[in-house]
Amino acid sequence: MQINMRSPLKWAGGKKRVVGEILKVLPVKGKKRLVEPFVGGGSVFLNIDFDEYLLIDMNKDLISLFNIIKNQSTQFIADAQMYFAGDYNHPEKYYELRKQFNESNDSYQRSVLFLYLNRHGYNGLCRYNKSGGYNVPFGRYKHPYFPKAELDFFSKKAQKATFVQGDFEKAFSQLKSDDVIYCDPPYSPINRTSNFTAYAGNSFTDEDQIRLVACAEKAKQKGVATIISNHHVDFTRELYKNADKREFFQVQRSISPKGQGRVKVKEVLALYK
Repeated sequence: MQINMRSPLKWAGGKKRVVGEILKVLPVKGKKRLVEPFVGGGSVFLNIDFDEYLLIDMNKDLISLFNIIKNQSTQFIADAQMYFAGDYNHPEKYYELRKQFNESNDSYQRSVLFLYLNRHGYNGLCRYNKSGGYNVPFGRYKHPYFPKAELDFFSKKAQKATFVQGDFEKAFSQLKSDDVIYCDPPYSPINRTSNFTAYAGNSFTDEDQIRLVACAEKAKQKGVATIISNHHVDFTRELYKNADKREFFQVQRSISPKGQGRVKVKEVLALYK
């Protein structure tokens, strides 16, 4: 069953708008648990009903935030809401808090500031420099939205979820027969000359894309179906040529920093089952 709830996070490449397309391909009948090796902002988990969820991501801050929302939502909401009022929405305060975030080793404090930075930073980006520092610039929004309803919903839904930090192979190593897997990896670039796949302080390479398909093919041998989302480009056309099914659809993407230049981009869902 499809729900209609946004993630508490702004997330570049979030899947809320295309959950319907995913559901057309995702074999859900008789499946109890959804496994997501790249949970990202969580839109798929939030908008499809399963008995259980195994949700994994490389981003340590993201998984820490999700576990805190799951286990300490009332306190977290009260503490985070403070940063959405008063004098916090201007560049000097943003950069001061970003510095505080980067210098902190306290997981709870980092989670509160992560939500602040996500909602006040530029364009839903989550980006780190090579030394692991969060480096997204100030977003200049008039009234950043505090996602209280989304946090409440997330916390309730998260009671059925296990959040784990790690490489996607960790998800594939914990499969059960009544699982189904949805993978939303960092996408293969449309333009190879401007390849930006930096994610969680790492880069997701062609070799990683190939490794992901190998995991999907192994899961298929165990009777567990996997869907992978990606751009439909020459590389992925070849990469997914042995998939059992491929579905294509168009999504609207902004290709300029000013939000003009929105174009339709072709995406593929590759099913291994």
